[in-house]
Amino acid sequence: MVVRQHTERGLRVLAPAGEVDVYTVGGLRDALSECLAAGDLRIVVDLTDVTFMDSSGLGVLVGGLKKVNSVGGSLRLVGPSSMLRRMLKTTGLTRVFDLYDSLADLLATEPAEALD
Repeated sequence: MVVRQHTERGLRVLAPAGEVDVYTVGGLRDALSECLAAGDLRIVVDLTDVTFMDSSGLGVLVGGLKKVNSVGGSLRLVGPSSMLRRMLKTTGLTRVFDLYDSLADLLATEPAEALD
């Protein structure tokens, strides 16, 4: 699994691609940790190119959310597939994470001054 990263209007965007499972989840965990260490507190995980995620991937997202929240930041999810969206709903995580269909949708909901 590859995790591409970029900054978009003040948000740190992590975009994993491929399968996020027990064997590959370390890349996502490391990317989240690097963001926090660098002081990036407004994080978006773009799931558009994730083809599969198991419970270890969900665990990393929840752990990342707890860490980000503990320092006053935010972690939002964009672009989950219908399979992943069902998984998030079944586990009750749609009540925990802010979900958006795309990064453009997220950016459209943010006040301009919050994104500079």
